[in-house]
Amino acid sequence: MKSHLDDDKPIFQQICEMMEEDILDEEIREGDKIPSTNEIANFYRINPATAGKGIQSLVDKSIIYKRRGIGMFVEEGAKQKLIEERKQEFMKNYVQPLIHEAKRLQVNKKEIISYLEKEEEI
Repeated sequence: MKSHLDDDKPIFQQICEMMEEDILDEEIREGDKIPSTNEIANFYRINPATAGKGIQSLVDKSIIYKRRGIGMFVEEGAKQKLIEERKQEFMKNYVQPLIHEAKRLQVNKKEIISYLEKEEEI
């Protein structure tokens, strides 16, 4: 887990995103138990309800699941689900604007692909 929280986003959202990052980076693997909301709250010195709200958003997205009396665990397939979600965000936030601007500047697909292939060599 990241050692500090930012003021830029709601704390519960940061908790959710940090867990997602840990899953994507395989610091927490599918099937692993995650820290409890109380452990997260104590670590960041936040209200347990805030930590719980961040964790609940992962439950709602079927990234983690609860086992009563045992804890919360990473779902099988969670990493791939997060990758697909992030790919969609990437396409929307970066590729679509790139395509829009390329059209405005009359940059064709071949030029873009050539540039990308050149960049891969670095």
